[in-house]
Amino acid sequence: MHLHEYQAKELLVRYAVPIRPGKVASSAEEAARLFTALGGHRAAVKAQVHAGGRGKAGGVALVATAAEAQAAARRLLGSRLVTAQTGPNGLPVHKVLVETACEAAREFYLGVTLDRAERCVTLIASKEGGVSIEEVARRSPQSLFRERIDPCLGLHPFEARRLAYELALPASAFRAMTELAAGLTRCFIELDCSLVEVNPLVLTPGNELVALDGKITLDDNGLFRHPELAAWRDPSQEDEREVAAHQYGLSYVALDGAIGCMVNGAGLAMATMDLIKLHGGEPANFLDVGGNATPETVTAAFEIIERDANIRAILVNIFGGIVQCDVIARGILAAVETVKLKVPLVVRLEGTNVEEGRRLLKNSPIKMTTAASLSEAARLAVELAGESNHNDTRLR
Repeated sequence: MHLHEYQAKELLVRYAVPIRPGKVASSAEEAARLFTALGGHRAAVKAQVHAGGRGKAGGVALVATAAEAQAAARRLLGSRLVTAQTGPNGLPVHKVLVETACEAAREFYLGVTLDRAERCVTLIASKEGGVSIEEVARRSPQSLFRERIDPCLGLHPFEARRLAYELALPASAFRAMTELAAGLTRCFIELDCSLVEVNPLVLTPGNELVALDGKITLDDNGLFRHPELAAWRDPSQEDEREVAAHQYGLSYVALDGAIGCMVNGAGLAMATMDLIKLHGGEPANFLDVGGNATPETVTAAFEIIERDANIRAILVNIFGGIVQCDVIARGILAAVETVKLKVPLVVRLEGTNVEEGRRLLKNSPIKMTTAASLSEAARLAVELAGESNHNDTRLR
């Protein structure tokens, strides 16, 4: 679950991470009042969306008067901000953060995340702040500083001092960096995050460290321990299909292809997507209905897939383990009857009671294509998605 910048900074302050004074506004008039309340000096008006690259996209405005703050907020609020991370439709701006400006002598990147390749929590830092860390890693990977962190012990002071040395900070800023890096690490561990990031972290002319931006992503699997943070979810920043899937306990990620996928099990879903690409197609989504798929969840899954206007075929790939294949087959038939699919459907079943499940599908009056193997199912789905007339087909 992603947080807005103002929410992330509210959490960072709790962990002694220094930020600039600022407050969030929902109207242009409120933004003007906040500018004055913050001292009437230079400030930044920042669009609050779940995406990076806001500055390049015009989502951050530096203002010097209350009138300029009001004009900037009026321009941003109610708009859809398109950045390199949002896609062409952009994300809606419902709030802006009005924050006092800060002069920067140097800019850095500092983040804590899970390094899946190394299977450990890792602190990552770079002397190049204010730009995408992915861009830095691609252009000059040797410039990244990494520190493995034991989540039971946290970041040791000597590790934080080593970080300050690697970033060539002045000696007067070493203690501040030690406290800041330790705070980021505690935030990551204690709040069950998957990412805590400050970009840029600036060193002021007075050798003070300030987090100009903050990004926090919470691990959904840990939200049950933080109900107060779960309430901060902003559905307007998420794909409506992903929001609907979340309500039914489904794992859904929208992609750019034309073949809708419904699979039970994340590993099987990845294999299904790989085979679709192997046969020359492109998956339209990742959708895991879980091991306890029911007619209700299967129906919801079909409805979510059908919302994608780019869908030209649907591939259902189910392994009957906890739920037997005949039960799954009845659920698929009931769901298809309810949803009234408008695109070809390919179904592949395997597992317990698979023969009974296949018999139910074969004897059903509902038109669909069945396949005995995953590779065959993927090939058929790609072929059907490529047909211009999208005629229903039945393969036995």
